[in-house]
Amino acid sequence: MPFESALRDGDPAHFELIETMRWEPALGFVRVERHLARLAGSAAALGFLFDRPRVLQALANLGHPETSMRVRLTLSREGIVDLTAQPFVPLHAGTIWTLRIAHQRLNSSDALLRHKTSRRDVYARARAEYSAQEADEVILLNERGELCEGTITNILVDLGDDVLVTPPLECGLLPGILRGEMLDQGQAREALIRPEQLSSATAIYVGNSLRGCIPAKLATSHAD
Repeated sequence: MPFESALRDGDPAHFELIETMRWEPALGFVRVERHLARLAGSAAALGFLFDRPRVLQALANLGHPETSMRVRLTLSREGIVDLTAQPFVPLHAGTIWTLRIAHQRLNSSDALLRHKTSRRDVYARARAEYSAQEADEVILLNERGELCEGTITNILVDLGDDVLVTPPLECGLLPGILRGEMLDQGQAREALIRPEQLSSATAIYVGNSLRGCIPAKLATSHAD
């Protein structure tokens, strides 16, 4: 099974940093300080210009929409900030996502996996392995066969302990905003997870800052 490095996939200079946030009329930008901290950290690590006042002004330019919004912020290496927004459509109550395991593998030594960027080729290939009818989300493993993350989510698993477990960053994954909040609040802890553990898990969730935690189940066959 192949594994890929976004740093080796073409010119590593031509990508942007991304933060995807939710705007709520009563709350403003959800977890905004965590998003800004991650953006600043990635910018410092990857040599991007990060001007916090410029980023805050871009967010302020959205105004105060009266409905929930999905907001995508991009930052170029030169510090150019771009903001796009569209109405946020929540999932129906009781939604359970179907998960499948990708053949595509991640390389745990790829440092770029720890930053949210526009270089998403490896995730696109994993997602393309299954149709939208076959899987709501596709989970990637690393070269050692350890669980890493979904194409747009982190994974959290109840293995019968008091808290959920989520793979450590050393496995090769994005430090998701929701994941970080749950770790900080003691709602989750880091632990290696093997794919075979999912079949006996008490519960499985995938999540991100945009949608929160989504109950999920692992598909058991291609025909599910």
